[in-house]
Amino acid sequence: MRKVKITIVSSSCRAGHHKEGEVYIVEDMCPSMCHELWNAIYPSVYTLLNGGELDYKDGKAKCFDMKCPDEGRVIVHGEVIEE
Repeated sequence: MRKVKITIVSSSCRAGHHKEGEVYIVEDMCPSMCHELWNAIYPSVYTLLNGGELDYKDGKAKCFDMKCPDEGRVIVHGEVIEE
């Protein structure tokens, strides 16, 4: 089954929700993370969970990098993992 691993690359979250190095594994439910951040990354997570690829650097890939909508205070990296 396809899953998406979300890693917090860096964080200066004002609410203290996220710390650098945290990892979330997404299968089908919203993980316990800030809803603003989840709403920003959800379209990319959904695409990857359903076998799609995303624009990444100069091509396509099964991963993404994204910043929190709160002035980019949290940066995440998402990637497909298969088990």
